[in-house]
Amino acid sequence: MRHAFIPFIATALLVWPLAQGHAQSREAMRDSLLKASEQLEYHPDSIDLRLRKARWNMELEEWATAKGEYDKVLGVNPANIAALYYRAYCNDRLGRYNFARLDYQNLLTLVPGNFEARLGLALLNEKDHHYTEALDGINQLVAAHPDSAIAWAARAGIESERGMKELAAYDYGEALKRDPDNKDYLLARADLNISLGNAIEARHDLDRLVKLGTPKAALKEWYGKLK
Repeated sequence: MRHAFIPFIATALLVWPLAQGHAQSREAMRDSLLKASEQLEYHPDSIDLRLRKARWNMELEEWATAKGEYDKVLGVNPANIAALYYRAYCNDRLGRYNFARLDYQNLLTLVPGNFEARLGLALLNEKDHHYTEALDGINQLVAAHPDSAIAWAARAGIESERGMKELAAYDYGEALKRDPDNKDYLLARADLNISLGNAIEARHDLDRLVKLGTPKAALKEWYGKLK
């Protein structure tokens, strides 16, 4: 059985600097959204306020509403980097892959080599079955940023999706050299090693997860597969 978190690890690697909001309750986030909306009524031409409102829409996973706000920002300032990046993310979540791809490409025209946009584009191409472009893009990203755990893990996620399990396990290992305590990487590699029959390696990663604070009971299914 494949586990739901495994196919989506790569997508979750997209840079998401809005994490502050995730620590708040949905009620608190809605209060923040209301305040931003009220301020925007008095200053409808403020790009900063519109971006702030869109931020809270995204925190609440109101993708279409957030996209609408970014549309307005980009209608005034087509070169707004933040709006392009986050609209691409919204378009991705809305299944508007061609529009998301265009936003990433436009962003890369403005900021060639941007890590986040290149990562987003590679993951989008994988999701949209543009497999050659996805692998080419993620290979280039790893080559350009060999010290980035995120780049290695993103490639591992793509390889795992393709059934390239040995390569994926290796790349998660490279990611873990750079981010040794990342629980997602450890669990993903353990899952791969279990499917590859590498019980000793898988147990090592599971035991490491326990040492890092994951309750052993939460890993019962994985431990149960070890022989």
